Amino acid sequence: MAGVEGRSEPGQPGQQGKPGLRERKKQRTRAAISDAAIHLFLEHGFNETSVAQVAEAAEVSKRTLFAYFPSKEDLVVHRLADHEAESARVVRARPPGTTPLAALRAHFLDGLRDRDPITGLNDHPQVRRVHRMILAAPSLVARMDRFRSGAERALAQALQETADTTELTARLAAVQIVGVQWALASDNADRLAFGESADARYPGAVADAQHAFDLLENGLRRLA
Repeated sequence: MAGVEGRSEPGQPGQQGKPGLRERKKQRTRAAISDAAIHLFLEHGFNETSVAQVAEAAEVSKRTLFAYFPSKEDLVVHRLADHEAESARVVRARPPGTTPLAALRAHFLDGLRDRDPITGLNDHPQVRRVHRMILAAPSLVARMDRFRSGAERALAQALQETADTTELTARLAAVQIVGVQWALASDNADRLAFGESADARYPGAVADAQHAFDLLENGLRRLA
């Protein structure tokens, strides 16, 4: 695993907490492959670009590419990997006395304010193009569904562990919460992908988010 192989050996002074040379090289290779892939996908289309072309552009072998990215779809979706457990982290890190839903509402609203791409409210040209590319490729849409399922599982586990609720309640709540977040982000991204600016969409995005979380709160008020 990359995170293990790059660690310094015990006894090496001044190396703790810093990635080793091997790990830094891996990070650069991974970034180069990803950047080459996104550039080619946006220029020529996801379906029209082969893995071999990506490997050639990144100056690596196909074997090396698949060592970093198990599938072609992962070349795109891996950029969202840190967000898969984001809601779970928010629930676990919430202040004492704060309900899971209140913490998630505040976090989503903060994301809208900060134009976090995961909320769909980011109108950077490349973000828009990537969104349109995902919608146009059925395999990427399917891969995003797997991403959503992973987010649901992570949130359900966090709810069960921190909200003193049953496994079934945690799972059903997670499906609803992630579904709402997903729908809100998709609505925002769809509007921005075809021309609306983030600033113009922001008031409506906030109103929609407040309405959606109000609905969740009325249905999930016993969660805490």
